[in-house]
Amino acid sequence: MRMLHTMIRVGDLEASKRFYCEALGMKVLREEDFPDGKFSLSFIGYGDESSNTVIELTYNYGQAEYALGDAFGHIALGTDDIKAACERVRSLGYKVVREPGPMKHGTTVIAFVQDPTGYKIELIQS
Repeated sequence: MRMLHTMIRVGDLEASKRFYCEALGMKVLREEDFPDGKFSLSFIGYGDESSNTVIELTYNYGQAEYALGDAFGHIALGTDDIKAACERVRSLGYKVVREPGPMKHGTTVIAFVQDPTGYKIELIQS
């Protein structure tokens, strides 16, 4: 077995795809629209789904906002240059909600950015 994808619901599919592709360097791998079910899917990631875990963005027609709840934490991405990654996110007009620095009670350097729906993405210096 292997992990295939994580699904998150988004209120604006185009804005979410721009964020993940422009700010975080992912690519749209495939898309499907289900008019009878009133939803669209966009699978994004860093490589082919046959060998990489990806994110499934789900847009439900007419649903612009979601209560994110407090059970879901975040998606984590490794980066070689956390400061440059945060600057790229910020320069594109997105939010850096925690500046790069050591994690509390540890030494790993992390930062958090936020996607258009409000999901937190942790960047980890690798």
